[in-house]
Amino acid sequence: MPLAERLGYTTEQLAFYSGPTIGGLLNATFGNATELIISIYALRTGRIRVVQLSLLGSLLSNLLFVLGIAFFSGGIVRKEQVFNKATAVVDSGLLLMAVMGLLFPASLHSTGTEVHLGVSELALSRVSSCVLLLAYVASIIFQLKNIKHLEGNQHGEILYSGDQDQDQDQDQEGEAPPEISKWESVIWLGITAAAISILSEYLVDAIEGTSLAWGVPVAFISVILLPIGGNTAAVTTSVMFAMKDKLDVSLGVAIGSSTQISMFIIPFCVVVGWIFGRPVDLNFQLFETATLFMTVLFVAFMMQEGTSNYFKGLMLLFCYVLVAASYFVHEDPSS
Repeated sequence: MPLAERLGYTTEQLAFYSGPTIGGLLNATFGNATELIISIYALRTGRIRVVQLSLLGSLLSNLLFVLGIAFFSGGIVRKEQVFNKATAVVDSGLLLMAVMGLLFPASLHSTGTEVHLGVSELALSRVSSCVLLLAYVASIIFQLKNIKHLEGNQHGEILYSGDQDQDQDQDQEGEAPPEISKWESVIWLGITAAAISILSEYLVDAIEGTSLAWGVPVAFISVILLPIGGNTAAVTTSVMFAMKDKLDVSLGVAIGSSTQISMFIIPFCVVVGWIFGRPVDLNFQLFETATLFMTVLFVAFMMQEGTSNYFKGLMLLFCYVLVAASYFVHEDPSS
Protein backbone atom coordinates (compact mmCIF):
# COMPACT_ATOMS: atom_id res chain seq x y z
CA MET A 1 0.00 0.00 0.00
CA PRO A 2 2.76 2.57 0.75
CA LEU A 3 4.48 1.75 -2.56
CA ALA A 4 1.18 2.10 -4.43
CA GLU A 5 0.68 5.51 -2.80
CA ARG A 6 4.22 6.61 -3.75
CA LEU A 7 3.66 5.37 -7.29
CA GLY A 8 0.58 7.57 -7.53
CA TYR A 9 2.45 10.53 -6.05
CA THR A 10 5.36 10.37 -8.52
CA THR A 11 2.92 9.93 -11.40
CA GLU A 12 1.02 12.99 -10.24
CA GLN A 13 4.28 14.97 -10.10
CA LEU A 14 5.18 13.82 -13.61
CA ALA A 15 1.75 14.95 -14.83
CA PHE A 16 2.64 18.55 -13.87
CA TYR A 17 5.03 18.63 -16.85
CA SER A 18 2.38 17.55 -19.38
CA GLY A 19 -1.17 18.59 -20.26
CA PRO A 20 -4.28 17.21 -18.53
CA THR A 21 -4.93 14.63 -21.27
CA ILE A 22 -1.41 13.14 -21.27
CA GLY A 23 -1.27 13.55 -17.49
CA GLY A 24 -4.47 11.55 -17.09
CA LEU A 25 -3.09 8.86 -19.39
CA LEU A 26 0.15 8.70 -17.36
CA ASN A 27 -1.82 8.56 -14.12
CA ALA A 28 -3.92 5.65 -15.37
CA THR A 29 -0.93 3.80 -16.86
CA PHE A 30 1.42 3.96 -13.88
CA GLY A 31 -1.50 3.67 -11.47
CA ASN A 32 -2.21 0.26 -12.98
CA ALA A 33 1.43 -0.81 -12.87
CA THR A 34 0.83 -2.74 -9.64
CA GLU A 35 -1.94 -4.84 -11.21
CA LEU A 36 0.09 -5.42 -14.39
CA ILE A 37 3.22 -6.57 -12.50
CA ILE A 38 1.22 -8.92 -10.26
CA SER A 39 -0.64 -10.33 -13.28
CA ILE A 40 2.52 -11.05 -15.28
CA TYR A 41 4.15 -12.83 -12.31
CA ALA A 42 0.99 -14.87 -11.65
CA LEU A 43 0.81 -15.85 -15.34
CA ARG A 44 4.40 -17.06 -15.30
CA THR A 45 3.58 -19.33 -12.35
CA GLY A 46 0.40 -20.60 -14.02
CA ARG A 47 -2.08 -18.92 -11.64
CA ILE A 48 -4.49 -17.81 -14.34
CA ARG A 49 -7.50 -17.56 -12.04
CA VAL A 50 -5.65 -15.21 -9.68
CA VAL A 51 -4.97 -12.91 -12.65
CA GLN A 52 -8.62 -12.90 -13.70
CA LEU A 53 -9.96 -12.25 -10.21
CA SER A 54 -7.43 -9.54 -9.32
CA LEU A 55 -8.09 -7.60 -12.54
CA LEU A 56 -11.84 -7.99 -12.09
CA GLY A 57 -11.47 -6.70 -8.55
CA SER A 58 -9.53 -3.66 -9.78
CA LEU A 59 -12.35 -2.85 -12.19
CA LEU A 60 -15.06 -3.16 -9.54
CA SER A 61 -13.01 -1.18 -7.02
CA ASN A 62 -12.32 1.68 -9.45
CA LEU A 63 -15.88 1.92 -10.76
CA LEU A 64 -17.70 1.65 -7.42
CA PHE A 65 -15.31 2.33 -4.52
CA VAL A 66 -12.95 4.98 -5.93
CA LEU A 67 -15.63 6.78 -7.97
CA GLY A 68 -18.11 6.57 -5.09
CA ILE A 69 -15.69 8.13 -2.61
CA ALA A 70 -14.84 10.88 -5.13
CA PHE A 71 -18.53 11.72 -5.69
CA PHE A 72 -19.27 11.61 -1.95
CA SER A 73 -16.29 13.75 -0.86
CA GLY A 74 -16.89 16.27 -3.64
CA GLY A 75 -20.60 16.41 -2.80
CA ILE A 76 -19.83 17.29 0.81
CA VAL A 77 -17.83 20.35 -0.28
CA ARG A 78 -20.25 21.41 -3.05
CA LYS A 79 -23.93 20.62 -3.41
CA GLU A 80 -23.53 19.65 -7.07
CA GLN A 81 -20.49 19.25 -9.33
CA VAL A 82 -20.22 19.23 -13.12
CA PHE A 83 -17.92 17.05 -15.21
CA ASN A 84 -17.21 16.55 -18.92
CA LYS A 85 -20.18 14.46 -20.01
CA ALA A 86 -18.83 13.75 -23.52
CA THR A 87 -15.61 12.17 -22.23
CA ALA A 88 -17.51 10.13 -19.63
CA VAL A 89 -19.90 8.79 -22.28
CA VAL A 90 -16.99 7.71 -24.52
CA ASP A 91 -15.30 5.93 -21.60
CA SER A 92 -18.59 4.23 -20.73
CA GLY A 93 -18.86 3.02 -24.33
CA LEU A 94 -15.35 1.55 -24.18
CA LEU A 95 -16.21 -0.21 -20.91
CA LEU A 96 -19.35 -1.71 -22.47
CA MET A 97 -17.27 -2.89 -25.44
CA ALA A 98 -14.86 -4.60 -23.05
CA VAL A 99 -17.76 -6.25 -21.21
CA MET A 100 -18.97 -7.60 -24.57
CA GLY A 101 -15.54 -9.16 -25.04
CA LEU A 102 -15.88 -10.92 -21.68
CA LEU A 103 -19.55 -11.81 -22.04
CA PHE A 104 -19.31 -13.76 -25.30
CA PRO A 105 -16.72 -16.38 -24.15
CA ALA A 106 -18.55 -16.81 -20.82
CA SER A 107 -21.89 -17.30 -22.60
CA LEU A 108 -20.31 -19.69 -25.11
CA HIS A 109 -18.90 -21.77 -22.27
CA SER A 110 -22.07 -21.71 -20.14
CA THR A 111 -24.40 -22.72 -22.97
CA GLY A 112 -22.08 -25.48 -24.19
CA THR A 113 -22.45 -24.38 -27.81
CA GLU A 114 -18.77 -24.45 -28.79
CA VAL A 115 -17.97 -25.98 -32.17
CA HIS A 116 -14.77 -27.43 -30.73
CA LEU A 117 -14.92 -27.92 -26.96
CA GLY A 118 -12.31 -25.75 -25.20
CA VAL A 119 -10.65 -24.68 -28.45
CA SER A 120 -13.37 -22.35 -29.75
CA GLU A 121 -13.58 -20.46 -26.45
CA LEU A 122 -9.82 -19.89 -26.35
CA ALA A 123 -9.70 -18.86 -30.03
CA LEU A 124 -12.58 -16.42 -29.54
CA SER A 125 -10.83 -14.92 -26.49
CA ARG A 126 -7.60 -14.37 -28.42
CA VAL A 127 -9.36 -12.79 -31.38
CA SER A 128 -11.45 -10.58 -29.07
CA SER A 129 -8.31 -9.54 -27.18
CA CYS A 130 -6.63 -8.42 -30.40
CA VAL A 131 -9.74 -6.41 -31.35
CA LEU A 132 -9.90 -4.76 -27.91
CA LEU A 133 -6.20 -3.86 -28.04
CA LEU A 134 -6.62 -2.28 -31.48
CA ALA A 135 -9.67 -0.34 -30.25
CA TYR A 136 -7.73 0.91 -27.21
CA VAL A 137 -4.76 1.99 -29.34
CA ALA A 138 -7.18 3.82 -31.67
CA SER A 139 -8.72 5.64 -28.69
CA ILE A 140 -5.26 6.70 -27.45
CA ILE A 141 -4.30 7.99 -30.91
CA PHE A 142 -7.58 9.89 -31.08
CA GLN A 143 -6.94 11.50 -27.69
CA LEU A 144 -3.36 12.47 -28.53
CA LYS A 145 -4.36 13.97 -31.89
CA ASN A 146 -7.21 15.95 -30.35
CA ILE A 147 -5.54 17.13 -27.14
CA LYS A 148 -6.25 20.82 -27.73
CA HIS A 149 -9.86 20.14 -28.72
CA LEU A 150 -10.54 17.92 -25.70
CA GLU A 151 -8.89 20.29 -23.24
CA GLY A 152 -10.71 23.19 -24.86
CA ASN A 153 -14.04 21.44 -24.26
CA GLN A 154 -13.16 20.88 -20.62
CA HIS A 155 -12.23 24.55 -20.24
CA GLY A 156 -15.43 25.59 -21.98
CA GLU A 157 -17.58 23.56 -19.60
CA ILE A 158 -15.85 25.19 -16.64
CA LEU A 159 -16.68 28.63 -18.07
CA TYR A 160 -20.38 27.79 -18.09
CA SER A 161 -20.39 26.56 -14.49
CA GLY A 162 -21.45 28.90 -11.70
CA ASP A 163 -19.17 31.32 -9.84
CA GLN A 164 -16.62 31.45 -12.67
CA ASP A 165 -14.33 34.16 -11.30
CA GLN A 166 -14.39 32.79 -7.77
CA ASP A 167 -13.52 29.25 -8.94
CA GLN A 168 -10.64 30.50 -11.09
CA ASP A 169 -9.20 32.53 -8.21
CA GLN A 170 -9.44 29.57 -5.87
CA ASP A 171 -7.74 27.28 -8.41
CA GLN A 172 -4.89 29.72 -8.92
CA GLU A 173 -4.40 30.16 -5.19
CA GLY A 174 -4.67 26.43 -4.38
CA GLU A 175 -2.54 25.17 -7.28
CA ALA A 176 0.75 23.95 -5.83
CA PRO A 177 3.91 23.74 -7.97
CA PRO A 178 5.58 20.35 -8.57
CA GLU A 179 7.74 19.21 -5.67
CA ILE A 180 10.25 17.16 -7.71
CA SER A 181 11.69 17.54 -11.21
CA LYS A 182 10.63 15.57 -14.27
CA TRP A 183 13.67 13.26 -14.27
CA GLU A 184 13.41 12.70 -10.52
CA SER A 185 9.81 11.57 -11.10
CA VAL A 186 10.93 9.15 -13.83
CA ILE A 187 13.71 7.70 -11.64
CA TRP A 188 11.41 7.22 -8.65
CA LEU A 189 8.79 5.62 -10.89
CA GLY A 190 11.34 3.03 -11.98
CA ILE A 191 12.51 2.35 -8.42
CA THR A 192 8.96 2.00 -7.10
CA ALA A 193 7.89 -0.29 -9.95
CA ALA A 194 10.93 -2.51 -9.33
CA ALA A 195 10.12 -2.76 -5.61
CA ILE A 196 6.50 -3.65 -6.36
CA SER A 197 7.61 -6.37 -8.79
CA ILE A 198 9.70 -7.96 -6.02
CA LEU A 199 6.91 -7.81 -3.43
CA SER A 200 4.31 -9.12 -5.91
CA GLU A 201 5.92 -12.57 -5.69
CA TYR A 202 5.29 -12.73 -1.94
CA LEU A 203 1.83 -11.22 -2.31
CA VAL A 204 0.62 -13.80 -4.84
CA ASP A 205 2.15 -16.68 -2.85
CA ALA A 206 0.33 -15.56 0.31
CA ILE A 207 -3.20 -15.55 -1.17
CA GLU A 208 -3.96 -19.27 -0.79
CA GLY A 209 -2.45 -19.48 2.70
CA THR A 210 -4.43 -16.44 3.84
CA SER A 211 -7.63 -17.97 2.47
CA LEU A 212 -7.09 -21.17 4.45
CA ALA A 213 -6.00 -19.40 7.65
CA TRP A 214 -8.88 -16.91 7.69
CA GLY A 215 -11.51 -19.23 6.23
CA VAL A 216 -12.26 -16.61 3.56
CA PRO A 217 -12.83 -17.52 -0.11
CA VAL A 218 -9.93 -16.84 -2.49
CA ALA A 219 -12.34 -14.88 -4.70
CA PHE A 220 -13.09 -12.43 -1.85
CA ILE A 221 -9.38 -11.83 -1.17
CA SER A 222 -8.53 -11.40 -4.87
CA VAL A 223 -11.57 -9.34 -5.89
CA ILE A 224 -12.15 -7.19 -2.78
CA LEU A 225 -9.14 -7.02 -0.42
CA LEU A 226 -6.22 -6.86 -2.89
CA PRO A 227 -7.68 -4.03 -5.06
CA ILE A 228 -8.42 -1.87 -2.01
CA GLY A 229 -4.72 -1.98 -1.10
CA GLY A 230 -3.58 -1.44 -4.68
CA ASN A 231 -5.95 1.50 -5.18
CA THR A 232 -4.67 3.52 -2.23
CA ALA A 233 -3.14 6.11 -4.55
CA ALA A 234 -6.27 6.26 -6.70
CA VAL A 235 -8.48 6.93 -3.68
CA THR A 236 -6.31 9.72 -2.28
CA THR A 237 -5.87 11.36 -5.69
CA SER A 238 -9.55 11.21 -6.66
CA VAL A 239 -10.70 12.56 -3.29
CA MET A 240 -8.17 15.40 -3.37
CA PHE A 241 -9.21 16.60 -6.83
CA ALA A 242 -12.94 16.10 -6.17
CA MET A 243 -12.75 18.34 -3.11
CA LYS A 244 -10.96 20.96 -5.25
CA ASP A 245 -13.93 20.81 -7.68
CA LYS A 246 -11.76 19.18 -10.37
CA LEU A 247 -14.03 16.21 -10.88
CA ASP A 248 -12.79 15.54 -14.43
CA VAL A 249 -9.41 14.56 -12.98
CA SER A 250 -11.11 12.24 -10.46
CA LEU A 251 -13.08 10.64 -13.28
CA GLY A 252 -9.87 10.22 -15.23
CA VAL A 253 -8.38 8.32 -12.30
CA ALA A 254 -11.40 6.04 -11.73
CA ILE A 255 -13.03 5.63 -15.16
CA GLY A 256 -9.81 6.08 -17.17
CA SER A 257 -8.03 3.46 -15.10
CA SER A 258 -10.94 1.03 -15.51
CA THR A 259 -10.97 1.58 -19.26
CA GLN A 260 -7.26 0.80 -19.45
CA ILE A 261 -7.62 -2.37 -17.37
CA SER A 262 -10.55 -3.69 -19.42
CA MET A 263 -9.36 -2.60 -22.87
CA PHE A 264 -5.60 -3.08 -22.48
CA ILE A 265 -4.37 -5.03 -19.45
CA ILE A 266 -6.89 -7.90 -19.61
CA PRO A 267 -6.43 -8.46 -23.39
CA PHE A 268 -2.67 -7.98 -22.96
CA CYS A 269 -2.62 -10.76 -20.34
CA VAL A 270 -4.38 -13.07 -22.83
CA VAL A 271 -1.68 -12.31 -25.41
CA VAL A 272 1.12 -12.76 -22.84
CA GLY A 273 -0.41 -16.08 -21.79
CA TRP A 274 -0.49 -17.05 -25.46
CA ILE A 275 3.26 -16.30 -25.65
CA PHE A 276 3.97 -18.22 -22.41
CA GLY A 277 1.92 -21.17 -23.66
CA ARG A 278 -0.76 -20.65 -20.99
CA PRO A 279 -4.47 -21.08 -21.94
CA VAL A 280 -5.55 -17.63 -20.72
CA ASP A 281 -9.01 -16.71 -21.98
CA LEU A 282 -11.68 -14.07 -21.42
CA ASN A 283 -14.06 -16.47 -19.70
CA PHE A 284 -14.24 -14.98 -16.20
CA GLN A 285 -17.15 -17.37 -15.35
CA LEU A 286 -20.81 -16.39 -15.43
CA PHE A 287 -21.12 -14.97 -11.88
CA GLU A 288 -18.07 -12.71 -12.22
CA THR A 289 -19.09 -11.49 -15.69
CA ALA A 290 -22.61 -10.73 -14.45
CA THR A 291 -21.34 -8.59 -11.56
CA LEU A 292 -19.09 -6.61 -13.90
CA PHE A 293 -21.87 -6.19 -16.49
CA MET A 294 -24.32 -4.80 -13.90
CA THR A 295 -21.60 -2.53 -12.47
CA VAL A 296 -20.73 -1.01 -15.85
CA LEU A 297 -24.42 -0.47 -16.66
CA PHE A 298 -25.01 1.21 -13.29
CA VAL A 299 -22.02 3.53 -13.69
CA ALA A 300 -23.01 4.35 -17.30
CA PHE A 301 -26.44 5.51 -16.09
CA MET A 302 -24.74 7.63 -13.43
CA MET A 303 -22.69 9.39 -16.13
CA GLN A 304 -25.67 10.43 -18.27
CA GLU A 305 -26.50 13.74 -16.61
CA GLY A 306 -22.93 15.04 -16.38
CA THR A 307 -23.39 16.01 -12.72
CA SER A 308 -22.61 14.42 -9.36
CA ASN A 309 -23.57 14.83 -5.71
CA TYR A 310 -22.95 13.05 -2.41
CA PHE A 311 -26.04 10.81 -2.81
CA LYS A 312 -24.71 9.38 -6.08
CA GLY A 313 -21.49 8.64 -4.25
CA LEU A 314 -23.41 6.84 -1.50
CA MET A 315 -25.27 4.73 -4.07
CA LEU A 316 -21.98 3.66 -5.66
CA LEU A 317 -20.52 2.76 -2.26
CA PHE A 318 -23.64 0.80 -1.29
CA CYS A 319 -23.37 -1.13 -4.56
CA TYR A 320 -19.75 -1.95 -3.72
CA VAL A 321 -20.86 -3.32 -0.34
CA LEU A 322 -23.41 -5.53 -2.14
CA VAL A 323 -20.71 -6.82 -4.49
CA ALA A 324 -18.35 -7.47 -1.57
CA ALA A 325 -21.05 -9.39 0.30
CA SER A 326 -21.79 -11.53 -2.76
CA TYR A 327 -18.12 -12.50 -3.15
CA PHE A 328 -17.82 -13.29 0.55
CA VAL A 329 -20.38 -16.09 0.12
CA HIS A 330 -19.30 -17.07 -3.41
CA GLU A 331 -17.26 -20.24 -3.82
CA ASP A 332 -15.14 -20.03 -6.94
CA PRO A 333 -15.66 -23.27 -8.94
CA SER A 334 -12.07 -23.03 -10.27
CA SER A 335 -10.47 -22.97 -6.81
